[in-house]
Amino acid sequence: MQVSWQGVYPALTTPFTADDRIDFAAFEQNLKAQLDAGVDGVILGGTLGEASSLLNEEKYDLVRFTVDRVEGRVPVVMNIAEQTTRAAVAAAQAAHIFGASGLMLLPPMRYKADDRETLEYFRAVAESSSLPIMIYNNPVDYKILVTLDMFDAMTEWPTIQAVKESTHDVSNVTRMINRFGQRFKILCGVDTLALESLFMGADGWVAGLVDAFPKETVAIYRHAKAGRHAEALAIYRWFLPLLELDIHPKLVQYIKLAQVATELGSAHVRAPRLPLEGEEYATVWATIQEALAKRPKL
Repeated sequence: MQVSWQGVYPALTTPFTADDRIDFAAFEQNLKAQLDAGVDGVILGGTLGEASSLLNEEKYDLVRFTVDRVEGRVPVVMNIAEQTTRAAVAAAQAAHIFGASGLMLLPPMRYKADDRETLEYFRAVAESSSLPIMIYNNPVDYKILVTLDMFDAMTEWPTIQAVKESTHDVSNVTRMINRFGQRFKILCGVDTLALESLFMGADGWVAGLVDAFPKETVAIYRHAKAGRHAEALAIYRWFLPLLELDIHPKLVQYIKLAQVATELGSAHVRAPRLPLEGEEYATVWATIQEALAKRPKL
C-alpha cells in the first residue's frame, strides 16, 4: 500500500501481558480504536513501542499481525533502530517480506556516527529495499542530528521521502520547506509542538498520546489542515498537559498509564522499565484524571 506520509501516524505502544509476552488482544483493541478514529497510518516498534527491548521475531510478528488486521485500510510502517548497517538492511528486507508498507529509520544506535557514516548507513538501507523511508531525526534522545546538508545528499535517493521532525526546534519545519520545497514530507514527532508544526506547514503528526486519545488527536490535525484554527487550538490547549507526558524519559510508562485510564491498554512494560509507583504514579494519574474530567466533546 502506498504511503502518503500525511496525516496522523500513531507510534503504537507494544502491550505486554503480566508474564512479559506481547498482548495481541490488547494491541488489537488499540489498533481498532486508532482505525475507527481515522488515523492515516500506523508505526510499529518505535520509541513508544519499546523497540530497544523487542526481539526481532517480536517486531516481525507485530508487522504480520497488523498487516492482517488492517486489511489495506492504512499503511503499516516498521521502525528500524539497529546497531549495525548489516542488521538494518536485514530488518528492512524482512519488513518488506512480512508486508510493511514503509520504514521509519533511525541513525545507528549506540555508536555516535559522524555525518558521512550516518549517510552511508541510510544509503545502504535505502538501496536494500523498495519500501519508502521516513528518517527519524531525534538528536535529543539519540544524539545524532541529521542536518539540512545531509538531507540535501539524500535528495538523490528516491525511497527516502519524509522526516519525523523531533529536533524540538519548530523552525526546522520552515528550514526544510525553504530548502527542499515538497521533496520531503515533514511529520512532527514531538507532541507538544504538533499544532505549531502543522501551522508552519508540516504534513503530518507521528503522535504519542494518540494511543490513549485517538479521536482528539485526529480532530486537531483535521481542524488545522482545514483552516479551522480556533477549533484546533481549543482542543490542543486542553490536550497540552497530557501531551507533555510524551517529552519525559518515562514517556512509555506515562502514556501506557493514560491508556489504562481510557481503557485502551495496560500499564505492563518490559524490564528494565518498571511500572510507576508512589508519588510519581499519583502525579501522573492526577494529570490524566484532571484532563478526563474536562475532556471536550468533539
